[in-house]
Amino acid sequence: MLDRSPQKARFITFEGGEGVGKSTQVKRLLASLARQSIAAVRTREPGGTSKAEAVRAFILQGRSEAWGPGAEAVLFAAARYNHVSELIAPNLTAGRWVISDRFADSTRAYQGLTGGVDVRLIDALEILALDGNKPDLTIVLDMDPEAAFRRVLERETEAALVATGDRFEKEDLEWHRRLRDAFLAIARNNAERCVIIPANQTEDALEQEIWDVMVRRFPELQFEHTA
Repeated sequence: MLDRSPQKARFITFEGGEGVGKSTQVKRLLASLARQSIAAVRTREPGGTSKAEAVRAFILQGRSEAWGPGAEAVLFAAARYNHVSELIAPNLTAGRWVISDRFADSTRAYQGLTGGVDVRLIDALEILALDGNKPDLTIVLDMDPEAAFRRVLERETEAALVATGDRFEKEDLEWHRRLRDAFLAIARNNAERCVIIPANQTEDALEQEIWDVMVRRFPELQFEHTA
């Protein structure tokens, strides 16, 4: 486990179902931190490094689906192990904040609580992959799956990607309802780390609410915030 001062660097993760706006708010948070002269890097899961991005492509293209959620959990853990060791831990040690679009809670929600993978396997993979590098704060963006689905369809239509959405976006509505419940359960069971924020609001309002949470959690941040 790497020894790092929490006053010098913070590890923030964003979680939630499909279409809740995580990527947009990650970008906005990076901009807010930059305005406060806080060095930070943006990353995502699966991905973040070249090896992890290769695993991401394999999974999201549906090539691992036939292997089952257990095998997918192992693949995600392998990508996460590389991501943590090559990107997350070195940046935190160097004093740079890390903001990640998804992290270990997604495996626990998607493959564990929704996919039915034994929690003992999820726990063991998480211990191995994280090597003690747990998030300081996890923002769980919550939205009714039907509303989130409309967002996904609008996004894909605008980008002419209706037929090429990733394999998790193509699951049925009931599956996404279970996924939402999984994220909410994770947040409730980790209340010291996780904050649930309703995502069905304007991007500016959501950004401000996230920043308010950040200021309350991390005293080194200033209260002033201009979107």
